[in-house]
Formats: sequence, structure tokens, C-alpha cells
Amino acid sequence: MEAVEIKNLLQQQLGVDIEWCSDENGVGDPFAVVPAEKWLEACRLARGHEQLQFDYLRALTGTDRPEQEVIEVVAHLFSYRLRHPFVLKTRAQRTQPVLDSISAVWPAAEWYEREIFDLLGVDFRGHRDLRRIMMPDDWPGHPLRKDYQQPDDYHGIPTSRPRAEEQAND
Repeated sequence: MEAVEIKNLLQQQLGVDIEWCSDENGVGDPFAVVPAEKWLEACRLARGHEQLQFDYLRALTGTDRPEQEVIEVVAHLFSYRLRHPFVLKTRAQRTQPVLDSISAVWPAAEWYEREIFDLLGVDFRGHRDLRRIMMPDDWPGHPLRKDYQQPDDYHGIPTSRPRAEEQAND
């Protein structure tokens, strides 16, 4: 099934307009953007619909888009049975980013969601163990936010070190 056909099927089944982006030059993967309130429903449909059968979550990532005041969450999907890929996105409001967890749809999403929570601050509603995965529990802020300011120290430990050339001069 072609990507635009997948997008059209999702749009019809969800009953909402879905943003579509496809490069006519074939550069980059085409993708569809579903509204945040339809994220979980779209993912369940992508996994369970007989014409889609996206049984593999290749990756789940997040990107801070402060100019749009959103955090974008991107699912790269693949169907082994039907041999087609697809990219599905959604956008959470940057001030209070909340999305439904898709870990019940694809169990691998549990770890990805924890990483996105830790580094971008997206709260995944319904996640069974949403806690930091890379940073200490009391680390201030979310390091992949574009406006993140790294603290000079953490519990008295410096968070940066001199460059190699600076050390050579000492």
C-alpha cells in the first residue's frame, strides 16, 4: 500500500483531517500528522487494521519546535506482513506537553516514551512507569529542549569540563 493510501485510510477511519507531507523529489519519507487527541486511536488503527498491520515500531522520537510552540512526536512504523513503511506524527503543546501512551499498542514504545519524557518533558498519559531514564531523577529541566540551560554543576559536581586544548596549556 502506498503512503498516501495509508494516510487516506487513516483519515477516513478517524474522521478528521490529517496533515500530509510528501516530497515530490523523493527526498525524505512522506508523513502524516494526526491531532494529539487522536494519537492513540490512530496508532491502534495502524496496528490493528487489516490493510495496515503495522506490527513493528521502528522508532519513536521527539523534536522540540519552539517556533511552532509544539513538541513533535514521530513514530516510524513498518508492517512485516504487508511490507510497507509509514511515518506518523503528532504534536503536543509545548507549555504542557501531554499525549496518550502508545505502549499498549507497541510495547517497545515504553522505553522510547521514557526517553522523550526525560529529554523533552512530554507526559505520556497511561504509561505504567513514566520516569527518567537517562538523567538523574532530580535533574533540572529537559536537555533536548531548544531553550534548555545546562546548570554549571549538579550537587557540587561540574557539568562541563575544559576542552582538550585548554587542558594541554595547563
